[in-house]
Amino acid sequence: MPDKSGFILRLSVLLLLGIVLVNMVSGWAIALPSVFPTGTTLYDPKQAYSSYVLFSAPDGNTHLIDMNGNEVHHWNKFGFPAEMIDPTQNGGVKGHILVQLKNASSPFGNIFANQEVGELDWKGAVVWRYGNQALGKNVRQNHDINRLPNGNTLLVTTVDHIVAGVSNRPIADQQIVEVSHDGQVAWNWTVGDHLDEFGITDQGRNLLRQLYQEGDRGFGFLTINDMQAIGPNRWFDAGDQRFAPDNIVIDSREASFIAIIDKQTGKIVWRLGPDYWSGADKAKKSVASASAVTRLSLAIPRPVDQTSGQHDAHIISQGLPGAGNLLVFDNEGPSGFPPNPLSLQVGSRILEIDPQQKTIVWQYSGIDSGQPPWGFYSSFISSARRLPNGNTLIDEGMNGRFFQVTPSGEIVWEYINPYNGRQNIGFDREVSTNWVYRAQPIPYDWVPDGTPHQEDAIAPQRNNPNHPI
Repeated sequence: MPDKSGFILRLSVLLLLGIVLVNMVSGWAIALPSVFPTGTTLYDPKQAYSSYVLFSAPDGNTHLIDMNGNEVHHWNKFGFPAEMIDPTQNGGVKGHILVQLKNASSPFGNIFANQEVGELDWKGAVVWRYGNQALGKNVRQNHDINRLPNGNTLLVTTVDHIVAGVSNRPIADQQIVEVSHDGQVAWNWTVGDHLDEFGITDQGRNLLRQLYQEGDRGFGFLTINDMQAIGPNRWFDAGDQRFAPDNIVIDSREASFIAIIDKQTGKIVWRLGPDYWSGADKAKKSVASASAVTRLSLAIPRPVDQTSGQHDAHIISQGLPGAGNLLVFDNEGPSGFPPNPLSLQVGSRILEIDPQQKTIVWQYSGIDSGQPPWGFYSSFISSARRLPNGNTLIDEGMNGRFFQVTPSGEIVWEYINPYNGRQNIGFDREVSTNWVYRAQPIPYDWVPDGTPHQEDAIAPQRNNPNHPI
C-alpha cells in the first residue's frame, strides 16, 4: 500500500512552501475570510456560455449545478475526478458519470487507495465497475479517468514498481491503463519505464534518488495529474503523426513537463519542459533560482516560459475556438527537480499554446480581470476548459472557485463551492475545505430531457458601494 504519511508530509511541505514564498517575495499572505459568499456570485447571460457544471466536492458527493448555482442533481459518490461521459461515446445514453465506488477509510485513502471505480447512471445505479480484475483487487485510480470513443475506459492508477536508477525498492509508480468493458487490460504504460524520455537532468535524478531512496513514497511517481487522448485535430490532418488522435497527452505536477505518448510505441514523441532554460539563458536561470522570476511580458505570441506544477493539459477539441492548441492551468506551485523558479508576482495562469511553434497564443492571469496577480492563484489541483463561445471555464481548485472569462479576461460567471468537508491535509487535525480538483462543463443535451436549469442574471456585489457601476 502507498506510504500515506509520506504523501501527506510532501503535500504539507508544498503548501507551506507556497505560503512562505508568498510572504517572502510579495509581502502578503494567502488567506480566506472566515465567512464568504458561496454559490453563484455573478452571471451575465449575454456574455457567458450557459451550461451545467459537474464537480466532486469534499462532502463526498458529486454535484451538477446550473448557472444560478442551483444543484439540479447529485450522486453520493466522489470522483478524483468525476467525469460525465459524452453521450456520443456511450451509445447515446445521457447523464452517466465515472467515479470511485469503493475507497479505503484512511486519510486521503478515498482519493488514492480506492479499490473500485465505475459508471453510475442518472439514478445512481452502477452500470459498469472495475476493481476485482485489477492487480491485488485494488484499482488505486487517481487524478484522471475518461471514456474513449471505442468504449474502453482510460485510468491513471498507482502501482508498486522498481524504477531503475531511482530506487532499488518498489515505489508508488503511476500507470495509465486502458480497460475494456469486460474488465480486460487492453493497453498500459508505466511512468517509471520512461524516465530517460522526460528531460530530467542528472541533478534532477540525484534529487529523485534522495527522495525515493527508502522506497515507497506518496501515491504516484512524478504525479501524472492528467491523461487524455488527443482526438481528431488539424495537426494530424496535415501529416504530423505525433498528434495521432489515439495518442495521449499527459502532464507531471512534480516534474513540470507536458508530453505526448505515442499509443503504438509507448514513446514520448512531443514534450514541453521540464527545463525551459538553455544556452544564453543559463545566466538568467542562475539569478532566477536565487530569487524568483518576474513575468512582465504580456506580449502575445511569445515563446513558452517556465510552467510549474501545472494541471489539466489537453488539446482543445475540434469545433471549439482554438481547436488543436494546448490549454493548461499553470499553477505556479512549488515543483521541479531541481525546484523551478517561480514568478515574483505569485499568481496562476491559464496558457493556450500552439504545440507546433511552442508559443503562447493566449493567456489569462488575475491582471487580465483588473486584479493583482495574486487575485487568481491555486498552487495545486485546478482545471481550465474552452467553451463553444470562446470563453474559458476555470476551476481555481484550492479555493473552490469556478469562473468563466471572455477572451479579453472579463469575468462573466463566478461560483464558490458551498459543499465543504473536513479533511486531514497533514497537520495534527482535520480542517474544513471547499477545494475542488476539477470542474467539467456539461452541455444541456448531455443529461436527460426535462432536467431544469435557471439562467437569471446576477449582478455582482460591489465591494465599494459608493463606486459608480
